[in-house]
Amino acid sequence: MFTGIIETLGRITALEPKDGNLHITVRTPLANELKIDQSVAHNGVCLTVVAIEGNEYSVTAIAETLQKTNLGELRQGDLVNLERAMILGSRLDGHIVQGHVDQIGTCTQVRETDGSWYYSFEYDGALGNPTIEKGSITIDGTSLTVVDSKKNSFGVAIIPYTYEHTRFNTYGVGSTVNLEFDVIGKYVAKLMQGR
Repeated sequence: MFTGIIETLGRITALEPKDGNLHITVRTPLANELKIDQSVAHNGVCLTVVAIEGNEYSVTAIAETLQKTNLGELRQGDLVNLERAMILGSRLDGHIVQGHVDQIGTCTQVRETDGSWYYSFEYDGALGNPTIEKGSITIDGTSLTVVDSKKNSFGVAIIPYTYEHTRFNTYGVGSTVNLEFDVIGKYVAKLMQGR
């Protein structure tokens, strides 16, 4: 479980496709605090640490993960949002995030507005993932509040700190992002389908 509060950015130093999987090596100051078998969210995708060497560690994304997320688009030198699993008993500063991406979305607008930024995203509404006004959404692992919720699109407003300390400052129109919809909202939507 995660909170959607990004701890730091990591830089991709190596990508090795093998047998349909992708082995990803990340450089970050967090590496010396990690251990083998630990879960770390990468752009919101929960992956298991399989190797650590100095200030780098490696994880493996399987074929299914590559099909449902933007991790297959990573290139050497790219930045990724990183968050270690939450510690039970700590404050939940974001919202409950599983690290299980529901689908990808596409950035359709970036607008600077008096010291903050407004981003719009579209996604395939046919998959049944709901957003609600002032509800929670996770974009590339970042916990955010939904504004301008529609059937297949929504917006988020980004404060300067989030803009500077996450991948948001790299997004432009057409950028692909990982979306994890609010877990409680997904259960409610599923229950309502049966009525």
